[in-house]
Amino acid sequence: MPPSPATALDLRDRDALFDALGAGVFDLAIIGGGITGAGIARDAALRGLKVALVEARDFASGTSSRSSKMIHGGLRYLAQGDLNLVREAASERKIVEAIAPHLARQTPFVMPVRNAAAEAKLRAGLWTFEKLGAVPKARHHEVWNRAELVEREPAIDAEGLTGAVVYPEYLTDDARLTLANVRSAAGAGARAANYARVEAIGMENSRATSLEVVDALPGADGRRARVRARVIVNAAGPWVDAVRALESPGAPTRLALARGVHLVVPRERLPVNGAIIMTAADRRSVFAVPKGWVTYIGTTDTFHPAAEAWPPVTPGDVDYLLSAAAARFRSPRLSASDIVSVWSGIRPLVAQEGKSASDISRKDELWTGPAGILSIAGGKLTAYRQMAERVVDRVEGELGRKTAASRTAERPLPGGDVAPSGPRAALLGRGLSELDADRLVGLYGGEVGEVVRDGVGPAVEATRAVLVEGALRLEDYWSRRGARAWFDPDAGMGALDDAAAAMAPLLGWSPTRVADEIERCRSQHRRDLAGLRATSDVCG
Repeated sequence: MPPSPATALDLRDRDALFDALGAGVFDLAIIGGGITGAGIARDAALRGLKVALVEARDFASGTSSRSSKMIHGGLRYLAQGDLNLVREAASERKIVEAIAPHLARQTPFVMPVRNAAAEAKLRAGLWTFEKLGAVPKARHHEVWNRAELVEREPAIDAEGLTGAVVYPEYLTDDARLTLANVRSAAGAGARAANYARVEAIGMENSRATSLEVVDALPGADGRRARVRARVIVNAAGPWVDAVRALESPGAPTRLALARGVHLVVPRERLPVNGAIIMTAADRRSVFAVPKGWVTYIGTTDTFHPAAEAWPPVTPGDVDYLLSAAAARFRSPRLSASDIVSVWSGIRPLVAQEGKSASDISRKDELWTGPAGILSIAGGKLTAYRQMAERVVDRVEGELGRKTAASRTAERPLPGGDVAPSGPRAALLGRGLSELDADRLVGLYGGEVGEVVRDGVGPAVEATRAVLVEGALRLEDYWSRRGARAWFDPDAGMGALDDAAAAMAPLLGWSPTRVADEIERCRSQHRRDLAGLRATSDVCG
């Protein structure tokens, strides 16, 4: 294994980590290691603050690995009249592309149209969007006639269509984007800990001054730390209200949780070239997106009763998405038996009475609790960096510091210091297939050469996950570091044995523990697909 980069995140020495968390007083302690908490930690650390970041599970294990994986300009918010959100999203996607080009893959979004009036309405919206977002002319939308649509996207059922309006957006790996922010924060001096659950909040003179944190890894034997901090930020995503209740028992809830479901099918069964926008039965827009060997279909948007790390997929969710696909694509039609994997995530929206989950604003809000904890909720993946900047500005004010300029828009994230084309060409020169090369560059960017120096495959990647990327369980690699749970043709089942064997000596796992880690992933995959058994083959 080559030398680790400066931003390496090796979290195996839990005694040393918890000792460090309990030593001294931090300027800022952040609860929640999703994209919001990770972005705040990076911004604050780069400004010179002493930062602690604690996550109850793994980094990005909640919403931030279960989004639609898009860095997009917020075109839908133009229709809602939220011009500021559109401007921010359009600006931020440029910045993500600049600091992490391997995590911002430009992809055409294809919106089929049925008549000239529909085309004109879409084009008017896109013209406005392009002007608000200062979109360069080379990336303006274009119009395909019916013949061009049939040629470029032959899987589409073009009956009744006059063509399509097409514009570029960006796809990302949300978990890798979160991890890159955590690693960058750690490289700037932040203390970051996954599987570090906050059980209580310490008070002095009615002010929150510390976090009681317990090690949530199996076999931790009660390892604990008291994390003292001058300012505490609650960025726990769907669990924001639960943390607010630790600060103030009985505090009214502020969130409306919504579930978003995605289905994954083999690319050969839905061979799309761009992201195809479809219309569901309730007139919502859903999409089919190509990703390596597979295509994913999403998303639903329904209220969900409670925060869950791994929310279920219901037969209704599956029927809803397959029905939309059946209405847009030619036969052979998809059925539930085609689905190789699914993912479901909870969106932590700020509640707005009387509005549906789809209509609630995605704008973020920042609240101050009775004990002084700052809670951040809402927002979009695309705008995570701006959200973080606003929070850290507020933190500096709470600390009595002069607000420093954020440095996160200029400094590349790990792997983002070179254009992906160079590493991709090098991998192709080694004999890798285009799909394999694209996957590896999408995961590692400019660091891919370090990763593949000793070969390729799950064992190499899992070793990297432990030594450089903070992985401590097999699931961390399977579903987040390697994204195999969602995007391997077999949902990553074939990678588990090799990955676990590589992680075992690094993490001190016994043969029994290895078997338990593998079975845990296999059982989760079975639970994910359980909702399909009751699903009627509406498209078959």
